[in-house]
Amino acid sequence: MTGGQALVQQLRLEGVDLIFGLPGVQMDWAYDALYDAREYMQVLHTRHEQATAYMADGYARSSGRVGVCMVVPGPGVLNTTAALSTAYACSSPVLCISGQIPSFQIGKGRGLLHEIPNQSTAMASVTKWAGLAMTPVEVPGLVHEAFQRLRSGRPRPVEIEVPLDVFQAKGEVEFLPPAEGPRGSAGDPDRLELAARALGQAERPLLVVGGGLLSSGAWNELQQLAEMLEAPVIMTQNGRGSISDRHYLAHIPPAAATLAPAADVVMAIGTRFLQPTLAAWRLKEGQTFIQLDVDPEEIGRNQQPTIGIEADAKAFGDLSRYAGTVVTLTGKISSYQNKAEVVLSDPSQLAH
Repeated sequence: MTGGQALVQQLRLEGVDLIFGLPGVQMDWAYDALYDAREYMQVLHTRHEQATAYMADGYARSSGRVGVCMVVPGPGVLNTTAALSTAYACSSPVLCISGQIPSFQIGKGRGLLHEIPNQSTAMASVTKWAGLAMTPVEVPGLVHEAFQRLRSGRPRPVEIEVPLDVFQAKGEVEFLPPAEGPRGSAGDPDRLELAARALGQAERPLLVVGGGLLSSGAWNELQQLAEMLEAPVIMTQNGRGSISDRHYLAHIPPAAATLAPAADVVMAIGTRFLQPTLAAWRLKEGQTFIQLDVDPEEIGRNQQPTIGIEADAKAFGDLSRYAGTVVTLTGKISSYQNKAEVVLSDPSQLAH
């Protein structure tokens, strides 16, 4: 089996059935394999490499699946960097497959077509991981590793490179089962309970959600928690769709200028919480700020939280359960207090 065939077969095992690509001489053997697999693998050709990556990004965001683009090396893959940098900033799972000059010529600087020095290094600024296959046998493992990276932690673009001669060469390859990637952290139970207690006891809670919530698919958990707390939900630009715009609790970023200063507890989920650093409003002293994010580097980057939780947004399930208990207990305590006040003011009500 050729390296090109190994690439296509492992992509199919990973669930890929659509590639946005622009052919070139370094990719001929890969496109031969794609042609042979045309019954189950669709290729949409563009007229510029930048478009392949932007289309892969748009596909990833709208479908929730990995978007795949395939381009020639050198200037071709460099043309994808505008789109990949957007996907990187917006946490979008995009796989960029790039060709390479012949494997035995890499690093020699002989001026081959589309040759640039340190291509993987150049791509490191717009991807969270990059890898290179030097034999057909390595291709399935490289693709598998790319999908493990895409499906674990914070979703961001990755890039793999396969030289022209590796696409053409044959080898005895072994395929791997589809990568699942480790599940996102469920979060520290103690911190989740602290957050739930704060939300459950809040008089004016506010939820701010970003693209991380959409990536985790936690929209049902969000709606359940918001409705239980009667908490407004502000969706960032990348978080739009986390809850229907028609929902009575849904709001867009401009509403934060009014809602955030009035809230006693603010919780940010899957967002950098960048808006307060750019807008006229700020969180006030005494407000409780909770931040939940799968990426620990984002917690406290723009606003130091009262409670920081490293977790996938799916942790909302536990959070809702904890908060529901607090809300119930708080309601009972409030009811007992009201009855006590009635008895103190009118002892005759004691029998009732």
